[in-house]
Amino acid sequence: MHKILLSFDVEEFDLPLEYGIKISDDEQMSKGAKGLDAINGILEDLKIQCTLFTTASFALKFPSKIVDLSERHEIASHTFFHSSFKKDDLINSRLVLENITSKKIFGLRMPRMKNIDTSLIEEAGYKYDSSINPTWLPGRYNNLSRPRTCYDENGITKFPVSVSANLRIPLFWLAFKNLPYFYYRKIALQSLKKDGYLCIYFHPWEFIDLHKYKIPVIIKRKSGNALLEKLNRLISDLKNEGDFISMNSFLDKKKR
Repeated sequence: MHKILLSFDVEEFDLPLEYGIKISDDEQMSKGAKGLDAINGILEDLKIQCTLFTTASFALKFPSKIVDLSERHEIASHTFFHSSFKKDDLINSRLVLENITSKKIFGLRMPRMKNIDTSLIEEAGYKYDSSINPTWLPGRYNNLSRPRTCYDENGITKFPVSVSANLRIPLFWLAFKNLPYFYYRKIALQSLKKDGYLCIYFHPWEFIDLHKYKIPVIIKRKSGNALLEKLNRLISDLKNEGDFISMNSFLDKKKR
C-alpha cells in the first residue's frame, strides 16, 4: 500500500514581515493557533496521522495544543523561531519539544527550507531532515541536481518533499493553492505511484482568511474556508490511494 506523508509547518504567522508589513508577536501567534485549530478539525474528522514541524517558540506559547496533537501525530522541529536562526536553536528546539511532549523528537525542517550543514543536524541529535524541495523556485533555491526521494548523507536521512515525477513541478503549498485541483491531484498521484509515497506540506496559517494582509495575491488568493474545503477534498481522495502515516514511522518501516 502506498504511503501519504502529510506535514504542516506549525509556526508563528510571520510571513507579513517578509513584505515589510508590521505584525505584532501576539498576532503572529494567535493567527498560527487559529489555523492549527482549523486543520485539526479536518485531521480529526478524517482520522489521519501527519507530522507537525513545530517551532519551539510556538510550542512554548501553546504547550497544551502540542501535547494533545502529539497523542496522534508526530511532532518534529522547525527550529526555535521562524524568523531568526542560530546554531544552538537546533538542539534547543529539540529539547524544548521533547520536554513539552515527553517524546523523542526525530525530525527537522528548517524554516523556508534553509540549507544547513548535515553535520550540525547530526550533532543536534536528529534522525532525518526534510528541508529540501528538489525543484527550482526563482528567488529561493535551485535544487534540480538533488535526489527526488529519500537518501542518506553523513548519518542523516534526507527527506525531500515531493515533486512531479518528470518535470519536477513542485507539489508544495503554493502549488496546491494556485494550480487547478484536477491537475494538482493528477501530478500528485503520478508521483505517488512512481515513488511509492507522497510527501507534501502546508502551513496552518494558510487556512485562515488572509485577505486583509497586503501580501502577494499568489499567497492569499485562496485561503480560509475555501482552502480548507480543498484540503479536505485532497485528503479524502488520497485516502483511497494509500495510508497516511508520520515521516518517522515511514522511515522505520523502510529500514526494516
